Amino acid sequence: MMAPSIWQILIIVLIVLLLFGAGKLPRIMEDTAKGIKSFKKGLRDEEDETKAVEASKKDKE
Repeated sequence: MMAPSIWQILIIVLIVLLLFGAGKLPRIMEDTAKGIKSFKKGLRDEEDETKAVEASKKDKE
């Protein structure tokens, strides 16, 4: 599989700028970052809950 060339990357960036505009792009990036952070936090919370359930099962035995 070939890596994208600089020209392909520039064309993609240009299309994204045309679609979303320069004003909306920072807001979209911020929302994406918040979504990723929220997803990672959810994964950590789920792991903590799993450990708590396992610990309670061991206590009952």
